[in-house]
Amino acid sequence: MRLAGFSGAVLGAFAAFILVALAGAVSASEGVPQRTSTLQTAVFAGGCFWGVDGVFKHVKGVTRVVSGYAGGQAPTAHYEVVSTGTTGHAESVEVTYDPSLVSYDDLLKVFFRVAHDPTELNRQGPDEGTQYRSAIFFADAEQRKIADDYIAKLKREKMFSDPIVTGGAAQGFLSGRGLPSELPRAASGQPVHRDQRSAQDRGLAREIPGAFQAVESLAFRCDHGCGFIDCGQS
Repeated sequence: MRLAGFSGAVLGAFAAFILVALAGAVSASEGVPQRTSTLQTAVFAGGCFWGVDGVFKHVKGVTRVVSGYAGGQAPTAHYEVVSTGTTGHAESVEVTYDPSLVSYDDLLKVFFRVAHDPTELNRQGPDEGTQYRSAIFFADAEQRKIADDYIAKLKREKMFSDPIVTGGAAQGFLSGRGLPSELPRAASGQPVHRDQRSAQDRGLAREIPGAFQAVESLAFRCDHGCGFIDCGQS
């Protein structure tokens, strides 16, 4: 194919120019750091999962939070069965996060200083039973070391007046079956949007400066009363 008005020499020179320009662009891009962060997960148990869920959803860098169970077997990971306190499960949340935006250490700060009370043994507020225990479920040895070091630091600094009772185990998160799907409703009949208030009331922005992000479309959920002032149950 021949373009009108252009000689073969001109077209050849133009093609050579394009090739040089492209080579320069590729070379320049190789010198620019590329974001290759892979999403990671962390699993925390700290009482009623809706309460913990409502806090972590507002942490910058967190992309997804799922409520479920950890510490027990899959066949009994059902809301009504776990509620008996006999299955070995703990109500837990699986937090998916971007480590280039928020570190595992930062998530530990949120967990210990905002999301729950790590000094309450097998309970949180009025909720009692081993399913409400404080625990961290590690994805790998690195997470375990970071958590152990962080807990040791809290103890050295005497952050809490009572002993920390948080346990640890290998990660084994299970999406719960039979979880309540109905949200608490106000007198108007509309769902009560409370998870943002949950994060604010527990001091996320105050305790971890810069961590809070507003998520207007989410609703805090707790069907039986998790003991927090924003639970939505009277």
